[in-house]
Amino acid sequence: MITSEQREKLRGWFAGRLPDDLFEELTEITVDREEITVIGRIPAPRLAEDSPATEREAALESRVQEFRERTREDRMAVAREAEHRFRRKVSWGVECGGQRTLFTHVAAPVMTRLRQPERQVLDTLIAGGVARSRSDALAWCVRLVQRHTDDWLAELRDSLEHVQRVRAQGPDAEPDATPRADDTHDDDTKDQE
Repeated sequence: MITSEQREKLRGWFAGRLPDDLFEELTEITVDREEITVIGRIPAPRLAEDSPATEREAALESRVQEFRERTREDRMAVAREAEHRFRRKVSWGVECGGQRTLFTHVAAPVMTRLRQPERQVLDTLIAGGVARSRSDALAWCVRLVQRHTDDWLAELRDSLEHVQRVRAQGPDAEPDATPRADDTHDDDTKDQE
């Protein structure tokens, strides 16, 4: 969990570092312990107003694929710098024509202990064809909770951010110390390419 100030610094770093012509707009940057996901808007293909839905879908898919291939080297260069600076993997995605597409991104393992009633829920999802494995079923459950509790989760994140600020002002805090946007050192060294 990072503070809104740290998130703003992270977004500012990417806004300043990304090539100006990469995205029409940098729409979202999300971060957790393992990964930073950068999502930008790219122009939708020009189609006739009465184009069939199938044609529209194919055009959007090919536009995203073209962008992914054409910008790979630029995105990899930015990712190398960011991974060194912020010590997290960088993943990419785009919004095009109202659809969001994520490129390869981190699938982090999560270890948990579930009692029989929770395991039975996962097994029911597998038996019903909703999921292929318990891991897949657990991911499905997390997405369902996320979809139905976005407001509550946002409020919880805000509360956690407040707790971090208060902790930083505790008796062990240095008077002039401020929390850093990244968990790394501020050196000017760059990766060797």
